[in-house]
Amino acid sequence: APPARPPINPFLANDPNAKAKRLARALVSDIVAYFPQKREEGLRDGTLKQLFREEIKKSYEEYVDQIGREFAEGTTHFQEALNDVLALGKKIF
Repeated sequence: APPARPPINPFLANDPNAKAKRLARALVSDIVAYFPQKREEGLRDGTLKQLFREEIKKSYEEYVDQIGREFAEGTTHFQEALNDVLALGKKIF
């Protein structure tokens, strides 16, 4: 069989890690978009985990539904998105 040709655009490659990272960041970005004041309060008071417990749980469930539990639990993409996007780079999650 001839060797598989790489995709014309490497950004369109079906890379599960890239897809999971994008999805995680999109879901966490939605949380930030809907609750900017709550995020400021959480960052100021050190209460992000408590304040966003329900939103994070719902977003994580959506994440797992889309990429699969085994992949979700075997990677840190969602946690990294929480730290990078919600916590502005702080290692809170």
